Amino acid sequence: MYNLSFNDLKGKVCVITGGAGILGTSISHALAASGLKLAILDFDHKKGMALANELNHKYVTDCIGVYADVLDKQSLVNAKTEINDKLGKIDFLINGAGGNAPEATTKIEKIMDDSNIEDTFFGLSMESIDKVMTLNFLGTLLPTKIFTIDMLEKKQGSIINISSMNSYRPLTKIPAYSAAKASINNFTQWLSVHLANTGIRVNAIAPGFFLTKQNEFLLIDKKSGNYSPRGKKIIENTPVARYGNPEDLHGAVLFLLSDISSFITGIVLPVDGGYSAFGGV
Repeated sequence: MYNLSFNDLKGKVCVITGGAGILGTSISHALAASGLKLAILDFDHKKGMALANELNHKYVTDCIGVYADVLDKQSLVNAKTEINDKLGKIDFLINGAGGNAPEATTKIEKIMDDSNIEDTFFGLSMESIDKVMTLNFLGTLLPTKIFTIDMLEKKQGSIINISSMNSYRPLTKIPAYSAAKASINNFTQWLSVHLANTGIRVNAIAPGFFLTKQNEFLLIDKKSGNYSPRGKKIIENTPVARYGNPEDLHGAVLFLLSDISSFITGIVLPVDGGYSAFGGV
């Protein structure tokens, strides 16, 4: 019998890292509304718990907020123990933790003859570059090692990594973030093959341009509150002519978790308003 709904997700246990962030919060609402049991992992424990309480009151399901540092193995092991005790064995993992840093961002797009060297690639903080690379790549790899053990035992499960359109075409100013997200694509493909015979599928979603705390300093002019020149350029190169709303990710997430996509693994799905399809003219 064909499954033409997301009913197969009801009652399953899903872990989402970075779950209390802007995109994570929206995705968590979609998951809870679909009847999943949800563990919202976040470094900001209070925000995670507050979101879990909100979801428990709004939807008929079980949600918990769990403290976790995606770069600390013991923190993740402790989180898994709490999740197993309160919700049961884990069925799904969404690796949503990540982000950029201003100190890993160049102040100018291209070097010109009169450029200040400190405003260029050569002035970037190596500490910040390391932080961005580590948070995005290892912050995806390490939770995957910990939370997919249950799936391995059950011989079924689905993992979704959060990539970015920067992984396809690196944007000016953000070399570390673009490279880090490109590593997510590669890891997604590698792991999908490695786990192909275990019943565990591994895919990624590449959001286009969504306004978040990590990028608003680049896209919004602080003084006027309007789009920055960079923000305007992005809108002009996005065929639907707007930034993405967090809700625009819901369908892709539910699709890739559900058995509806049981023959899909190793893909990176753009959710970008046509940005990746547009040549600029």
